[in-house]
Amino acid sequence: MIMLSNLQVSNRFASLSPAFYTRLRMQGLTDPTLLHVNPDVLASLGLTMEDARSPAFLSIMSGNADLPGGVTLSAVYSGHQFGVWAGQLGDGRAHLLGAISGTDDNGKPADWEIQLKGSGRTPYSRMGDGRAVLRSSVREYLASAAMTGLGIPTTQALCLVASDDPVYRETVETAAIVARVAPSFVRFGSFEHWYAAKDAARLRELLDYVISNFFADQVPAVDSEHTLNDVIERFVDIVIERTATLMAGWQSVGFNHGVMNTDNMSVLGLTLDYGPYGFMDAFRINHVCNHTDTQGRYAWNAQPSVGLWNLYRFANCFVALGAEPDRLKARLERYEGLFISAYRDRMIAKLGLQAWQEGDDDLIDGWWRVLHDQSADFTLSFRYLAQIDVDESPLRSLFTDTTRLEQWLASYRKRLQDNENDSAQARAGRMDQVNPLYVLRNYLAEEAIQAAAKGDMSVTDSLLQVLRDPYTAKAGMEHFAEPPPDWGRELEVSCSS
Repeated sequence: MIMLSNLQVSNRFASLSPAFYTRLRMQGLTDPTLLHVNPDVLASLGLTMEDARSPAFLSIMSGNADLPGGVTLSAVYSGHQFGVWAGQLGDGRAHLLGAISGTDDNGKPADWEIQLKGSGRTPYSRMGDGRAVLRSSVREYLASAAMTGLGIPTTQALCLVASDDPVYRETVETAAIVARVAPSFVRFGSFEHWYAAKDAARLRELLDYVISNFFADQVPAVDSEHTLNDVIERFVDIVIERTATLMAGWQSVGFNHGVMNTDNMSVLGLTLDYGPYGFMDAFRINHVCNHTDTQGRYAWNAQPSVGLWNLYRFANCFVALGAEPDRLKARLERYEGLFISAYRDRMIAKLGLQAWQEGDDDLIDGWWRVLHDQSADFTLSFRYLAQIDVDESPLRSLFTDTTRLEQWLASYRKRLQDNENDSAQARAGRMDQVNPLYVLRNYLAEEAIQAAAKGDMSVTDSLLQVLRDPYTAKAGMEHFAEPPPDWGRELEVSCSS
């Protein structure tokens, strides 16, 4: 067993000027219970399940003790919310404990910041109580695992801790904390904060911090060959590239974030802040998962353009450091091409095609129209499309009227003839590797929440099993691949989720 006190802990964010954060004590949960631990994330930190069962682990993850050697703090940032400047925001219910030295997915050394969400009020809580409820904590815990399994960049979740402490939302709920893990939680809004404050020194400090810790091998230092503008433009380029790729990933699996405010956008290109998110069941091109988003600003089909809008807010911050607006705009104009390229790559793979060719945009748009017109299940439509050479009935069963589907399938089969030396079996195998059978549907998350509220973590256990490898069918797990029952179609999530 690795003793928690022997972990290699660094406090790199705390090395920034004190203006970037507030050091403070957490407000831990009363009589906490460790509900669940993600063994994959645990292993990346160099810890074992035996470590996770220790009283010291529970004390830390419930907010009742600091990480040994860590500096507990909450960060300040600002941002645009629903397109409107919201001013100063910050970690209103989150505490950063420090960074633990571990390994990444490839087994290479990596530092992971640990952040507790729901661990009490901070100077940035505004009117909030600093708490998270079990409902939202289970959803974030599972969503992080789901996105990891899908291969889409994301923050991860280490564990879930619960308590009977009351939390007042629309109803009285119980408190919980989810421990989040990421290389960094720096956001677009972290830069916006110092731009709005007209504090160029702090803006430069943050820029240097992010580059030196996360992009040192990709962004040159300011020297005799590289000006500050060169450095800024390369950094902005990387954030644009990662954001475009992330948006393509979201679109390819029917994921709707729900609250794409600039304070919820990671400069590392990670999916950040799981609130009212949703994986689409019945496909609607303009699907809105967030009941609070009455104007549909963050609808599924709007996400790529919102990503660009947010990038404009982010890039504009560097004008305060002397960056030239026209040159920044030129960088931003690359976004559309980068997104389209990443999106096409994913869609070609999902349709079992070997390479992009002229006319494929029309084929893909036609597919979306067919799904939209019939509100067909997003995930299963792609999955069953791989089976059409063996049996069309599963795909047809998702449509009440198959007329347009049959027309599209005729065009699709004609397009498949351009695949060279390809068999139906080989194509189906490729498609199953990129079209998940399992996603975290809202009703599955709700089943896990209801069970967890009774202390039953078996649904969460099973979900983590299928979400770890969502592309491979697992015996006895058929329920997790089914469309929602009638009650599951009516579920709504909002910003309180």
